[in-house]
Amino acid sequence: MILWLRSLLFYIYLFTSVTFFASVIVLAIPFTTARIRYKIGVYWCRNALNALTFFCGIRFRVDGRSNIPKELNRPLIILGKHQSAWETIAYPSIFPRQLCFVFKRELFFLPFFGWALASLKMIHINRGDRDKARAKVAIQGKEVLARGEWIVIYPEGTRTPRWSFKPYRKGGVRLAISTNSDILPVAQNSASLWPRNSVLKHPGMITVSIGPVIKVAGKTEDELQSELESWVEGEMHILDPKI
Repeated sequence: MILWLRSLLFYIYLFTSVTFFASVIVLAIPFTTARIRYKIGVYWCRNALNALTFFCGIRFRVDGRSNIPKELNRPLIILGKHQSAWETIAYPSIFPRQLCFVFKRELFFLPFFGWALASLKMIHINRGDRDKARAKVAIQGKEVLARGEWIVIYPEGTRTPRWSFKPYRKGGVRLAISTNSDILPVAQNSASLWPRNSVLKHPGMITVSIGPVIKVAGKTEDELQSELESWVEGEMHILDPKI
């Protein structure tokens, strides 16, 4: 009963705060740049993580933070596990560079949140048309990296249940090769506390593990894909071993 109540209180805060901050972002569009609006979004993300700790007792730690490149202007593509909505909130708070997420266009239809998201000039795709989605990521990805932003792609394509695996799509690796951008692999055990498609939030510690940069120079698409999958899935077995 207490777990339900704490989760409910968090969602009340989440929806209220999303409505407020998204409204601020939308109203600020005529007077601000996308970079400033992104910073407003990062502020909301940090507040949401604090609220998650306060209401649900969910904290997080970051291992491998030293693997984040010190040269923030270098092009970088972050590829990693996607288990829940938690990482979409946490990543902007963790990484020091402005992030551009590749996400399904249906998110634009969400009131307030979708409107604010549309103003941030990220990459939205139609997952029902893979050929067009692949082409869009390739074209817009180059533009985003040229702006100095880092790109976040979840290669499984969608959230995966705990202890599950979906074959990684190669769009992120292809983009890395075509733009000569290194890859930063990331794993996290968020589904252990924030399960996919569940209202309940369980108290505890989420661990985010950032791996060593994967260099693309001189490697084939298959070699990069294998290196990425091996590190991320191997790390998942360490972070959240199946009992």
